[in-house]
Amino acid sequence: MEIVFPIIGYLVGAIPFGLVIGKSVGVDVRQEGSRNIGATNVNRVLGKKLGALTLFCDCLKGLLPMWLASAVLGGQGQSELIVAITGVMAVIGHMFPVYLGFRGGKGVATGLGVFLFLSPPTIVVCLAVFLLAVRLSGFVSVGSLLASALAPLWLLLFGASWPAVAAALVIAVLIWIKHHENIARLRRGEEKPWKKSP
Repeated sequence: MEIVFPIIGYLVGAIPFGLVIGKSVGVDVRQEGSRNIGATNVNRVLGKKLGALTLFCDCLKGLLPMWLASAVLGGQGQSELIVAITGVMAVIGHMFPVYLGFRGGKGVATGLGVFLFLSPPTIVVCLAVFLLAVRLSGFVSVGSLLASALAPLWLLLFGASWPAVAAALVIAVLIWIKHHENIARLRRGEEKPWKKSP
């Protein structure tokens, strides 16, 4: 039965809320802005309210499957590991959604939901790092990369379990991989600043 929860995590994580919200107002976000289905592009294309709604929904995709797995499994067997894997699968679902031919977002908001479940104090620090990095650099991608890279460290410092730290490390690596184009643009000086984004 334990394998069911990572599957649920993936299928829930794969729900493209950014696309659904965009379509509800007649816009396909895959054809606008950065063409990403995540909250950042929804915010750029459709405004702050729908961007915030997408962020909220994408966060829940990471949080709720883990909550369900934890509530059902309790402290049985390898429940902590299964819950952590469920969170990782939710992020993978967002990045590689079966519903969209495995072409999804970059996993930051869904990862945020996972980290929120694993360690709320970590979220506070990650958000501070994110906001400071965006303010100083002007790039959302820089904030996302730094916050995700440091998340495993904060989890470790806050005394999280090894499955939680391992899950955070895997998610951080995945986020960096999905940001490879942003990293290349940053190195070339071609990344679009947040305030000047279309």
